[in-house]
Amino acid sequence: MNYTIWVMDAMVIAGRAFSSRLVVGTGKYPSHAVMQAAHAAADVDMVTVAVRRVDLSATGQESLLHWIDRDRIFLLPNTAGCYTVDDAVRTARLGREAGLSNWVKLEVIGDEQTLFPDNEALIEATKILVAEGFVVLPYTNDDPIACRKLEAAGAAAVMPLGAPIGSGLGIQNPNNLRLIKAQSRVPVIVDAGVGTASDAAVAMELGADGVLMNSAIAGAADPVRMAEAMRLAVAAGRLAYLSGRIPRREYATPSSPVEGRIGTPAGR
Repeated sequence: MNYTIWVMDAMVIAGRAFSSRLVVGTGKYPSHAVMQAAHAAADVDMVTVAVRRVDLSATGQESLLHWIDRDRIFLLPNTAGCYTVDDAVRTARLGREAGLSNWVKLEVIGDEQTLFPDNEALIEATKILVAEGFVVLPYTNDDPIACRKLEAAGAAAVMPLGAPIGSGLGIQNPNNLRLIKAQSRVPVIVDAGVGTASDAAVAMELGADGVLMNSAIAGAADPVRMAEAMRLAVAAGRLAYLSGRIPRREYATPSSPVEGRIGTPAGR
């Protein structure tokens, strides 16, 4: 008997192919060793790190970067903790000058309590950084209009939230994500709000090109097992999306054909 082994298709951003559609963070883990093991279990080839929270002068095992295999895993600096355009742009430049990357997960937070993005400031910062040669992946609200403007500003991908950062609420506005995906010509990566594997699968089934998460893995009772669960969920969700689900119907539909069944009236 012949078996076909399905392999995840690559996610391509700014001409660079990533074999995994799962992107994970580097914060909140019990230890660097647990983080490293979780990255391996998730089988990711891109992780994100907050420029402002990394001691760039640290060396050896004291350095977060020591625990990331940069020959295999691409580093995506982010501007977490920035509340103004100037602060976000300065932080992105710092990450590039420190040799991290000219890619940036751009965050400009507009509210300290909800951590929702400031879309107006985000668009402005995107324009500035794109003009300076950055590959910009902005974290934004699940707003189709904002995502369209970010793409027009030169974003290499858009990263709408599924729910507030660290909330674990799962996908709150699935129809918005469908609309964003339908109109986008760049990859759509759902960022924030995932709580467990089923949330990641839902995001992928909606058509997202990828999912980025941190708290759901790092804050789990067993981060390494949860990382593996997320890997499987993203793969399953992607495969289901590509397969095409059956239509939703109001009433039951027989799963077995009735034509030719004994006792079935002719013509039925």
